[in-house]
Parts: sequence; structure tokens; C-alpha cells
Amino acid sequence: MLPDVNGWDIVRMLRAANKGMPILLLTALGTIEHRVKGLELGADDYLVKPFAFAELLARVRTLLRRGAAVIVESQFQAADLSVDLVSRKVTRGATRITLTSKEFTLLEFFLRHQGRGAAAFADCLAGLGYEFRQRH
Repeated sequence: MLPDVNGWDIVRMLRAANKGMPILLLTALGTIEHRVKGLELGADDYLVKPFAFAELLARVRTLLRRGAAVIVESQFQAADLSVDLVSRKVTRGATRITLTSKEFTLLEFFLRHQGRGAAAFADCLAGLGYEFRQRH
């Protein structure tokens, strides 16, 4: 169990931020309903505890094999703003910018989805635990 967030929220957030990242849910929730929900939220695989370490290793290898052909962009540049997704460093010109995890996730979302509308933004915010209310 996680203290401030649940696994479903993490899957939503990861999937919103990075469509190509393999996600393996490792959980104590083992009903068919839980497995289906996890996969429908975006997990690529679902493993229930207790498990054999050899099985976990085999599943991780399978996910890595599937993802090997996916090229994931790890750096973004917008004007003088530079974002490195691997090191999670953000700079503007020569100035390093420190962001919270949620701020970084939002920035990455905006860079990956430039030009998309408010609905995509609302989905991302919902995945991070924020409410989004439209004005009429």
C-alpha cells in the first residue's frame, strides 16, 4: 500500500505522461475485477503477490522486449527552455529550474501534447489528483 496515492492513480498518471512506457502492476489485489481494471487503466501486465521472483523477471523481460522497438524522446527544447526527461532537469537559458514531481509531469505533458485542447489537459490533471471544472 502507498501512503498518499493508490496504484490506479499512478497508472493513470504514468500513462498520461508517457504512452510508450511499459507498466507492470505488482499488487495484492488479485480478483478478476482488479486485474481487468488495472489493464484497462493502462497497465501492460498485472502480477499478484505472492509471486515467484523468476516469474517477475520473465514478465519484466517480456515488457522490455516489447518496448525495445519504441523510441522514446528524452529531451525537449522550447525556445530557451530545455527539459531532460531522464535526469528530470529543467533549465531556462543558463538557469536551472527546480520543479515538484507534479509540476514536472505537467510540463512533460504540455511538451508532448502541444496544441491539444482543454480535455486532454483535464485528463492529465485528473490523473494527478486535481479537479478540473469548466467555466460556462
